[in-house]
Amino acid sequence: MKAENNNSKDTQERLLVSYILSAAWFVGLGGLHRLYNGKIGTGLLWLLTGGVLGIGQFVDLFIIPNMVDEQQMRLRAKAGLSPLGVPLNQPAVAAQVYRSPQEKLTMELLRAAEKRGGQLTVTQAVMETGANFAEVEAVFKELLKSGYVKIDNDPETGAVTYHFHELN
Repeated sequence: MKAENNNSKDTQERLLVSYILSAAWFVGLGGLHRLYNGKIGTGLLWLLTGGVLGIGQFVDLFIIPNMVDEQQMRLRAKAGLSPLGVPLNQPAVAAQVYRSPQEKLTMELLRAAEKRGGQLTVTQAVMETGANFAEVEAVFKELLKSGYVKIDNDPETGAVTYHFHELN
């Protein structure tokens, strides 16, 4: 919302300056508004021909808003912003900020368990997250205490398996 307000203000200011520069035609300086809005070639032509004998200058009174919008879009694109002023080439979702390494590891474990149907062994967790066994076991113990997981042994391998009942 704030970016939109700033963009609108910038556009209004550029529009006002463009009309003021357009009025410079009355003192023999036609085309300054075109130079200001990045239209260098036609700006010089207007400057040298008195706004194409005043006809081009008059027509520009109606198209200055479009010139301003085009220039604003060019300036935003050059600055790496979208037409609305939002930064481009940014991830669609902002990177998650974690309060602690344990919180980050917990989220990684949840994602790994989700991929495996809500079940995860300590070894699988270590392989998925890159954390060491002690760190993974500490997080599992906290999740067990809080009731988010239950613990069981795999009937075939006997491996201790943590079941994330909400992810089944």
